[in-house]
Amino acid sequence: MESYAAVDMDLRSELLKSIWYGFTALDLEKSGKVSKSQLKVLSHNLCTVLSIPHDPVALEEHFRDDDDGPVSSQGYMPYLNKYILDKVEEGCFVKEQVDELCWTLTAKKNYKPAKDNKNVLPGKDAFHLWSLFNFLSEDKYPLVMVPDEVEYLLKKICMAMSVELNCVELEDFISQDAVRQNGFTVWSFLEMMNTGKITRGMGQEITSMAIEEVYREIVADVLKEGYLWKKSQLRRNWKERWFTLRPITLDYYTSEDRKERQGSIALDGNCCVEVLPDRDGKRCMFCLKTLSKTYEMSASDTKQRQEWTAAIQTAIRLHTEGKTSLHKDLKLKRREQREQREKRRLAKEEEQQRFQALQEEKERKLAELELLKEAQRQAQALLEQDEMRRRQHHEEMQQALEVQLREAKESRATMQAEMVLKEEEAERQRKRIKELEEMQTSLEEALQQEIKARRDEEVFRYAQTGLLSEEEDKMKALMALQEEQEEYILKTQREKQELRQEMENKSRALEEAQRQLEEVRANRYRVDQDVVAAQRKLRQASTNVKHWNVQMNRLMRPIGPGEKRPSGGGSFSSFQIPSQRDPGLRLRQRSEDPDEESKENVDNSSSAGSGCEGEREERRLSQASNGDMDIP
Repeated sequence: MESYAAVDMDLRSELLKSIWYGFTALDLEKSGKVSKSQLKVLSHNLCTVLSIPHDPVALEEHFRDDDDGPVSSQGYMPYLNKYILDKVEEGCFVKEQVDELCWTLTAKKNYKPAKDNKNVLPGKDAFHLWSLFNFLSEDKYPLVMVPDEVEYLLKKICMAMSVELNCVELEDFISQDAVRQNGFTVWSFLEMMNTGKITRGMGQEITSMAIEEVYREIVADVLKEGYLWKKSQLRRNWKERWFTLRPITLDYYTSEDRKERQGSIALDGNCCVEVLPDRDGKRCMFCLKTLSKTYEMSASDTKQRQEWTAAIQTAIRLHTEGKTSLHKDLKLKRREQREQREKRRLAKEEEQQRFQALQEEKERKLAELELLKEAQRQAQALLEQDEMRRRQHHEEMQQALEVQLREAKESRATMQAEMVLKEEEAERQRKRIKELEEMQTSLEEALQQEIKARRDEEVFRYAQTGLLSEEEDKMKALMALQEEQEEYILKTQREKQELRQEMENKSRALEEAQRQLEEVRANRYRVDQDVVAAQRKLRQASTNVKHWNVQMNRLMRPIGPGEKRPSGGGSFSSFQIPSQRDPGLRLRQRSEDPDEESKENVDNSSSAGSGCEGEREERRLSQASNGDMDIP
């Protein structure tokens, strides 16, 4: 597909909306087709307002293979895209002129307000509302506007007039069948506005000003406009200018009629706005900084300064985000919100339908269950009635049988007594007996049936007896398990008692061991005292040995001829004097328990230096006590 580089898709969509109205206005017969001569005039006018060269032969060449009949909108669309819209360059034309051309074509055919109505909008206001309708309408043909967007637009207009929207009248229009099914068309919208009910009978001038303000805000992308004082860059004097803020520029004019533009400030991501303190007799000051200049401005009050700074920051943000229109972005967001609400509504309806289906299924099953219960109750009642009738019939037959048996016995006795006398009566009695025998046969059959019924009853009783015996077996098994559990509990209690006894024995043993440990510690303390006394004696003996060695060396060494006695005392390494140690010390040390010796070693680790010195002295004295004294 060919890319549209000259004009973006949003602008192309807006142009197509206006052109669609112009095309349908030329379709006088409402057949969906327009003659080629009318399309030539429409194409020429479009090229004129779009500032592109018009090729009068292009339309004929494009449709040269077709007959001379009219052209539909689908057939005209490729020509419109290729020869007109693809050549359009953004910024080289005024879109309002395109809208005015298409409005002029469509208003002649479709916009026919009642002349006797005092609330009829002027042509300019109707054009502005038509443009607002095209901007806010859905991207579907024929163009319609959803009620939410209509309410949004009417709220904006009423806000500009400082009145509240008449929601009751709006609801009345929305409740109409055509509007509720298809949405608002531009002509039904203009008809609603011409009634004056929505605007609450406000003056025509106020209504026109409000419509123009909303038109400039939404369609012309005017974020804010109004008077501000601006400080000149050259003369540094202050002048009052009419400022118009759009997403990409901040233009200022001599007056609000916007005929003489004095300058334009381009807005981009490098711009910023700051609030300034009051000075030079001006208050509510702020500045707009760009890369090259700083523009100082003054608002009428603090509220206006805040609104201007917020609007400029919004324009800078839109430029930074790559968006060219605030209301296009808001329209897309509202459309997304409506789609999300519609999805949630559909999901909710689907959930409700599913819940209703489940509820109906539940009710149906409950009804079936009730029917089954009722049928069961009726069957039970019938069984009980049959049983009762059977018992009554059996009792009646039994009673009749007993009566007949008694009568037969009495008859037989009478017949035997009167047999001789009444032979004729006997014949009659035989017949009677035969009848009685037949009756007895039927009664015996009834008795057999009763016996069979009793046997069936016995079978059921045997089955019940089997179930009872099985239940008794299970009860016995349960009792056995309970006995095993009780035995296990007793066993556990015995083991717990044994463990408690064992713990008490171990506790007593532990106390005994602690007592013995205390005695061992006391013995160890006494032994430590003895060792300290022995070490003291050992040091004393070592001192004495050293002294006597010195004296003996002096006395025992002979003096040779010509030798002189040395002035200092000498020492003989081979002179040894027996040690006078306590002989019981080593025996006491050897007799100590190994465990006490290890504990003593741990306790005496802090005095390792002194112990080692005593051990070396003891070893030297032992050598002295075991050796012989040698004199050279």
